[in-house]
Amino acid sequence: MGAGVARRLGEHGVKVRTWLEGRSPASVARAAEAGMRAVDLAGIAEADIVLSIVPPAEAMKLAQRLAPVLAAAGKPPVYVDCNAVSPQTVLLIQAAMPGVRFVDAGIIGLPPKPGGPAPVLYAAGPDAALLSVLSDYGIPVTVLSGPIGAASGLKMSYAGINKGLTGLAAAMILAATRCGAAADLRTELAASQPQLLARFRSSLPGMLPKAYRWVAEMEEIGDFASEVPGVTEIYHGLAKLYAALAADADGAQLDAAALKAFLEGI
Repeated sequence: MGAGVARRLGEHGVKVRTWLEGRSPASVARAAEAGMRAVDLAGIAEADIVLSIVPPAEAMKLAQRLAPVLAAAGKPPVYVDCNAVSPQTVLLIQAAMPGVRFVDAGIIGLPPKPGGPAPVLYAAGPDAALLSVLSDYGIPVTVLSGPIGAASGLKMSYAGINKGLTGLAAAMILAATRCGAAADLRTELAASQPQLLARFRSSLPGMLPKAYRWVAEMEEIGDFASEVPGVTEIYHGLAKLYAALAADADGAQLDAAALKAFLEGI
């Protein structure tokens, strides 16, 4: 997502900087391909807007590393946490960045590709309107009326439905496969739930290489909805499922093969 957003902004004339210390060779290559310029932390502090787009488990670590540098800048940039974290977590991140203008944001949609549509960036908080300028540079921004946490809550709710449904589908397809009922499940879905079957055919293949990234996100969703009975257990269970799917993808790929076989029968 970060590389896609950077590329889209660059296509509209925005100079995009990034900090690559400790990042993998693949991340460095993606940044270069997207047209980002690698700088040190002082260079990041010279930006007008800092978009934090990292795996959920890294959101607080990045904020803590950047906080003193940004606060000490002559004109501190606006820091925008765009990560899939709960409202509870985003408030902790804001508290870790005293003296920095902070915006809570959530990105909904697929990473932008050349010639394709862009995701929407939902923003909340007193300084959220400052992000509206990004709409002029290829990234649509919707400013929410709620406080810090509202954008993260929207993202959690949407992802809980979208990625939660994908996880439930994978779980039931694998369970049906293990008891010899996969073909019958596929036949019944085709007859009674064709829209769901079409959705699974689209969503499941793309999920497998990203399953490792969704583990922390499911945990965040479980914490976000903890006041609704049973929900924490559901999403923490989905986190374990995605962790197992990620391990399978890096290993024997038995579950990946089972899901592929199910989908190829459609």
